[in-house]
Amino acid sequence: MAPQTLFARFPEHDTHPLHVLTHRLYEAQQRQWPMLQDGVEALKNVRVRTVDCNGFSVRLQFNPKRIVSTGAKVDAAAIRERKCFLCSAHLPAEQQGILVREKFLILCNPMPIFPEHFTIAHVDHIPQSIEESILTFLTMAKELSPRYSVFYNGPKCGASAPDHLHFQASPFGAIPAEKELPSYLRQMKESGGVTVSSAEGYGRSVLVLSGNGEQQMELAFLRLTSAMRRVTGTNDEPMMNVLGSYADGRWTVTVFLRSKHRPDVYFREGEEKVLISPASVDIGGLVVTPMEKDFLRADSSMIESIFHEISIPQDAVQRIVEAL
Repeated sequence: MAPQTLFARFPEHDTHPLHVLTHRLYEAQQRQWPMLQDGVEALKNVRVRTVDCNGFSVRLQFNPKRIVSTGAKVDAAAIRERKCFLCSAHLPAEQQGILVREKFLILCNPMPIFPEHFTIAHVDHIPQSIEESILTFLTMAKELSPRYSVFYNGPKCGASAPDHLHFQASPFGAIPAEKELPSYLRQMKESGGVTVSSAEGYGRSVLVLSGNGEQQMELAFLRLTSAMRRVTGTNDEPMMNVLGSYADGRWTVTVFLRSKHRPDVYFREGEEKVLISPASVDIGGLVVTPMEKDFLRADSSMIESIFHEISIPQDAVQRIVEAL
């Protein structure tokens, strides 16, 4: 890693908390990196509107700069043909990051969905997979609190770099589900100090883990992914998006259980095509539409249909809980 890439290392003697360092990285990069300046400036012009659905609502964001991510080709051939934009050797000259425990590099996202949007990339080019790094995910959620939350997109659930392990960070509460979900939750089970709850009437298949022990949370998450494998019949990582936050001494890990990557309307031709490719932010209630026509025409029936289509059935959620 080139020395000019490093904004800071964490932890170091007399260092600031990670959430403070991360905020300072964002401020410094805005001054030094024109591409980020342009991305942040573009956020001031995004349009947002609310769509009221059956029992819940979502916010639509018209954000043209997100076309690169929403329209990303993530098939094996396309990935082989492009340079990995998360590898340090391929970062823009002006981009800097915070090296965390010599394993992950916190970087400003130059095409943000919200102010202070970060990518947390592994220093090695290894495939996107959360299970071996769930403890790091939990630690990051704690160390980035109270300013930020972390989230993860599975390799077939919205990750635009499925070949390179990474998380993302956002201002706490920027993803609507973080504040909305508590009123939809029903506790299903408690084991080892971790509660497992499901969301009812939220239009998506969701399980939420909550606990105050890091190792207990790690074990509960791994039990959940194991149960998802058994119920869905896959040997691969189960399809999911994950949000993680830490507050009042407890972790909250929200898992959106997926059945497919993109809805059928994404693959239609011409004017019938809808460029919505749900990842954590979208399924969390902030649906990004890089095309104005989609922003204007998306209605409650379209959003409800997309969420239903990409989520696993509720009876499968019940079986997963029973298998824990």
